[in-house]
Amino acid sequence: MACSGRFNRSEKMDDVPLNKIPSLKPVLLHGSLEVWIYEARELPNMDMVSENLRQCVTLLKTCTMRIRRVERSHHRHHKIITSDPYVSIQVGGATVAQTRVISNSQDPHWNEHFHVDLAHFASNVEFTVKDNDVFGADLIGTVKIPVQNFLDGNKIDDWFQVLNSYGKPPKPDSALRLSIEFRPAEAEALCKDGGGVPNTYFPLRKGGMVSVYQDAHVGNGLLPEIRLDGGKVFEHGKCWEDICHAILEAHHLVYITGWSIYHKVKLVREGTRQLPEGGDLNLGDLLKFKSQEGVRVLLLVWDDKTSHQNMLLKTQGVMQTHDEETKKFFKHSSVQCVLAPRYASSKLSWFKQQTNADAHGPRQPWHDLHSKIEGPAAYDILTNFEQRWRKAIKLHKFGKRFRKAAHRDTDDSLIKIERISWILSPSATQNPPDGDPKLWVSKENDQDNWHVQVFRSIDSGSVKGFPKSVQEAQNQNLVCRKNLLVDKSIHTAYVKAIRSAQHFIYIENQYFLGSSYNWPSYKNAGAHNLIPMEIALKIAGKIRKRERFAVYVVIPMWPEGIPTSASVQEILFWQGQAQKFRRFMIYVHAKGMIVDDEYVIMGSANINERSLDGSRDTEIAMGSYQPHHTWAGKQRHPHGQIYGYRMSLWAEHLGLLDDCFNHPQSLECVRRVNELAATYWHQFTADEVIKMEGHLLKYPLKVEPNGTVLSLPGNESFPDVGGKILGAPGSLPDTLTT
Repeated sequence: MACSGRFNRSEKMDDVPLNKIPSLKPVLLHGSLEVWIYEARELPNMDMVSENLRQCVTLLKTCTMRIRRVERSHHRHHKIITSDPYVSIQVGGATVAQTRVISNSQDPHWNEHFHVDLAHFASNVEFTVKDNDVFGADLIGTVKIPVQNFLDGNKIDDWFQVLNSYGKPPKPDSALRLSIEFRPAEAEALCKDGGGVPNTYFPLRKGGMVSVYQDAHVGNGLLPEIRLDGGKVFEHGKCWEDICHAILEAHHLVYITGWSIYHKVKLVREGTRQLPEGGDLNLGDLLKFKSQEGVRVLLLVWDDKTSHQNMLLKTQGVMQTHDEETKKFFKHSSVQCVLAPRYASSKLSWFKQQTNADAHGPRQPWHDLHSKIEGPAAYDILTNFEQRWRKAIKLHKFGKRFRKAAHRDTDDSLIKIERISWILSPSATQNPPDGDPKLWVSKENDQDNWHVQVFRSIDSGSVKGFPKSVQEAQNQNLVCRKNLLVDKSIHTAYVKAIRSAQHFIYIENQYFLGSSYNWPSYKNAGAHNLIPMEIALKIAGKIRKRERFAVYVVIPMWPEGIPTSASVQEILFWQGQAQKFRRFMIYVHAKGMIVDDEYVIMGSANINERSLDGSRDTEIAMGSYQPHHTWAGKQRHPHGQIYGYRMSLWAEHLGLLDDCFNHPQSLECVRRVNELAATYWHQFTADEVIKMEGHLLKYPLKVEPNGTVLSLPGNESFPDVGGKILGAPGSLPDTLTT
């Protein structure tokens, strides 16, 4: 195939060779690309058919319009219809970036910059120029830059010839101006000296406090004592009880957003401290109680399009999140409850939720990770809520207008905290990147001090407040993607944290899939997040260096729902099985990662494309560490709150604490955890009932030396409920399952 050549406009095309190059062997691009796409010139008119049709229609009208045109004092000129170009960047078969669409231009100027993390095998980086269209996109041409040209760190900056699918320029001077520079992963590290994760919307904030929780409640005395540095003991927090007290103590506002907010939930069931008045109420009544005290209470709840609560149709919805029920409960109160779609910028939202109907069954016990943030980073979470609320209200009001229903103006729902003198709020004019010091809740010399950073997966279809100009968007580290602005900093944070890991990684997540561009088969599944590939490369790198390193991944035995899938019969089957068998799964709904016992990420994002892409599910997460409890600062294994948190999780999952757990990267620890997990798997699958001390099971797969993945002999299906452990491809679109 012809390769794009560089040329200057002053050169004659006859003098510019279409460089024929041999097929290059793919090499590993592990690091980041700094790409600037400036402009293109002399692109063809891909909308010529539309333009010709318009001219034909105009010609038919000429006779009837001639006299009227003559009488006019001026002529109305039709806007020329031409291409709406944009550029996609492909590496190793995966699309890693896209510019915005420039309407009606054959000489478009983008001037866009992209920071692209890579863990791909590729021989070229391809820049595909396309014409955007209502029903898809038409290929204009491609520029291919051989990886060898910039692998050594050289920056390339030039005009490049655009070639169509026949290896010819669509027009004699068709060209794309761009620059590209590669930085290897070894040169990048997660800064734990105040820098945090770069290239994100929200910067690292100092002077914070973080409380970490496992599950909604941990009873006193259920888990062993865990000693920390400085003679301290890790505290097993009570998440829902702390939430209840926080609501009761609120003076001005309570803003809640969530996938499922059920008004009948009771937050405190085994209280460990005295509750003020109202603490014994369920969540809905508690929020009404606070609203009646003058506290502004706003709820932003995920809108399940399959649930309905009206006179003609009442359904719970396939996910049974009680969204309509909760909205109805607050209808005639001063609590404002607004439903927001999961895929704000997607036209297939309802269809996507419909097709998830099979993935539902009675809820098993759930395991989750939670956190509480105090200090400057809490204002970033407030900003996220306000941006999302304004967008949801805008959509909500539009819907009411569309239905010609009366509505009250809710633009003033959000409290302007900066106008309330006795509330500390960030300065609008002087707000340093690491947070306004007057907002700090801990000093830098405090041993319990935290540095916190907020990350998101979200796009401009779900928020109101992203900038309009490209330059402003780039200054805020937002990525242009055709007609959207995207914040995908959760993915960036995971990648940077994995690359910075030196000793071990511990992951708990509801899903664990990605890097499909490097799968041995089915490479086009669209799950392009880098997480699995980054982990594999980290392990391989440590092996080459002969350094100890370990990775622990905890996932549910199967995704939520019925392993054999498919509709109401399976839901009924679940109900029958729940009565018949004593075995059940503790469903891992957690979404978090601990690196080296010094850095933790947790939030709402799964490790799959839906959560990490940025323009699909809306997600939020936080990354944090204690600057006085790092390997660099201690010159040894730190035993701060993050260490205590991991040990607490392991004590619950494995049913005990072993001395080797203090060194999770050690071979002894890896073997001990595998031994316990294998034991619990055999107990779980045994015919006789055996009391299990722990819950962590060996996943019933084995990986051959050549990479082949097989189920364990005699364990091809899940116990009791069936369903192939290895799974099977189905007929659903990949975007629904990845």
